[in-house]
Amino acid sequence: MFPISDVEFDNAVKRLGIMDVAGATIRQICGLAHELEQSAGEPMIHLEIGNPGLDAESIGVEAEIEALREGVANIYPPIQGVPRLKKAGKAFLKRFLDIDIDEKGIIPTVGSMQGSFTLQLLLAQRLKEKKDTMLFIMPGFPANRQQAKVLGIKTEQFDIYPYRGKALEAKLESYLSKGNVTGIMYSNPNNPAWTNLTEEELEIIGRLATKYDAIVLEDMAYFGMDFRRDIQAPGAVGSTVARYTDNYILLLSGSKIFSYAGQRIALVCIGDKVYDTKYDYLEKFYEIPRFGDAYIYGVLYVSSSGTSHSAQFALARMLEAAVEGELPFVEHCSEYGRRAERMKKLFEQNGFRIVYDMDGDEPIADGFFFTIGRDGMSGAELQKELMKHGISSIALATTGSEQEGIRACVSMVSSDEQFERLERYLKNFNNKP
Repeated sequence: MFPISDVEFDNAVKRLGIMDVAGATIRQICGLAHELEQSAGEPMIHLEIGNPGLDAESIGVEAEIEALREGVANIYPPIQGVPRLKKAGKAFLKRFLDIDIDEKGIIPTVGSMQGSFTLQLLLAQRLKEKKDTMLFIMPGFPANRQQAKVLGIKTEQFDIYPYRGKALEAKLESYLSKGNVTGIMYSNPNNPAWTNLTEEELEIIGRLATKYDAIVLEDMAYFGMDFRRDIQAPGAVGSTVARYTDNYILLLSGSKIFSYAGQRIALVCIGDKVYDTKYDYLEKFYEIPRFGDAYIYGVLYVSSSGTSHSAQFALARMLEAAVEGELPFVEHCSEYGRRAERMKKLFEQNGFRIVYDMDGDEPIADGFFFTIGRDGMSGAELQKELMKHGISSIALATTGSEQEGIRACVSMVSSDEQFERLERYLKNFNNKP
């Protein structure tokens, strides 16, 4: 039963060869949680991993089955993407962001993970030895910085927590003015903080990206999930840096907005100016001068030889249905907001506080993630003690945050029984000696 002892916890850590729990990867924490469940003899509450907690959109599943039956399984997919998907991606961006991207810049990848990995590589090459550094606005998805590390790309980062609003400009310029930053990456809505950048902040990022020739890599994994605003309402559109600069690339994933994570399908959406810009180094290295062409045929091709043929048809159909109003994906995903609201109350009733709590003048939305802190405890201490009490999470330090606390993902807690168990675990933690 939870809580388990320090000895049981430490033995599980040793068995898995984890050197530092607070710095462990999400997958390592999942493995540790499994070990602790075996020791306790009861299930943990899993807040550590962001698996979709909703069924995959059936309209996509049916479209993929139909594509397989029509014979795409034995045909290599076009590396640049099937025409139907490129057309659907363009229409989706126009409807929900009111931006125009040529179809040639709508490119499928094996999830946004492949997209960000391959894009960081090319961004570091476009002006080699002049602009060789990726700047991460933190907190963020830990794997993105790990990708830069694996690629040997230099990085800079800062925690946005004390630099919201106008304060962001001076902080961002302090990095960009050095002249070595090739790309700026962030997620919006944010993983893990669930903050959403304001229009003022997006304007600052876009204007400075143009001024210093940096390309913004905007990760929209949780597109439409700022449930304070329904982007599917007539005439409504979402927020993006693309309104404030031509130097942008968007990552649009099927994993969360359509709960299609298992098929590893996403879109890299390269703005027209970025796609068409020619670079001497790319011409010499790939014999392909244009950025977008070098991305498709020089980098993406050799990394996977294409994205699952059938999954491309699934994503195309879901995007089409969303544009046509047939698929209310925002309404479907709003279940995460209801879970977050319920879960936050349980934490706050037991002595916890929300760490990243505001967007400008308004509280953050309830959504896929939120962050939790407790006075007098570091993030590492809080993570360990909660795990001993049956609640698995990751420390904010692994996300590049300088704040003390943990990240909580709501997707794997859905039933009344799980919420009741979470409440019992939190009460036990709160009442411990």
